[in-house]
Amino acid sequence: MKKILLFLVIAVLFTSCNSKKNKNSGNAITVSILPEKTFVEKIAGTDFKVNVLIPPGSSPAAYTLLPSQLKEIANSSVWFRIGYIGFEYSWKDKIAQANTNMKVVDLSEGLDLIAESKQQHGNHFHFEGVNPHIWLSPKLVKQIAKKILDELILLKPEKSDEYKANYSKFAKEIEQLDSKIENKMKEYAGRKIIVFHPSLSYYARDYGIEQYSLEVGGKQTTPQLMAKIVDLAKKENIKVIYIQSEFDREHARVFAEEIDGEIIQVSPLAANWADNLIEMTNLFIENF
Repeated sequence: MKKILLFLVIAVLFTSCNSKKNKNSGNAITVSILPEKTFVEKIAGTDFKVNVLIPPGSSPAAYTLLPSQLKEIANSSVWFRIGYIGFEYSWKDKIAQANTNMKVVDLSEGLDLIAESKQQHGNHFHFEGVNPHIWLSPKLVKQIAKKILDELILLKPEKSDEYKANYSKFAKEIEQLDSKIENKMKEYAGRKIIVFHPSLSYYARDYGIEQYSLEVGGKQTTPQLMAKIVDLAKKENIKVIYIQSEFDREHARVFAEEIDGEIIQVSPLAANWADNLIEMTNLFIENF
């Protein structure tokens, strides 16, 4: 009954939001996660109000859109999607209905994605089981930032030169960050880390380490997988499992007890994107 009432409220708000054209809509942008807000502001400064759909502390895999967020969506000119987050798939149609004039930009298009399968159909590829955590690869973020730049210029063509200059500066910062992490991690190539949720897949690919996850395909671990990774941890003398703050620690706790190790929290969704990647890198090195 509660779910029915929630959807009725949302339906009414969709209709209300869609029937009103906000005079400030051209200055609002919607993003799915906090790091995207950082990317937009690196290029556009404070020119746009950036609405973040998934608030700090919430899981992108299971977040439910609040009715109060529909007004923010209705006032937005563009929604920058990450591309394959569970929340985006569950809510993309309703978000689009809330603002039929809003452009939807999938930031994952054209990127070198990590997927369970990849099939070519004509001039495009169809992916299955895509890992969505593209923002944890500086190499991919440089491409993502270029996509954002192109859209911002369309919104404010008069600021084109300024945005291009800001993008160039940000791109150099990304390159420096990438180089710094590569230098830190090069002597640890081939080392293994164990995580609860496979959020570090692109990071691991970029910097030559191997990630093993208790959660596969968004599903909780099985006893068989738990036993397999426990054996790996003991063989490799791994004493740490990394977990995001948004996830239940119970399975991680059981695993940590099995290996006589500890749980270390990481924050892939932190707004201070560059500093956070360096902090995570230092954490990994400390525990190798």
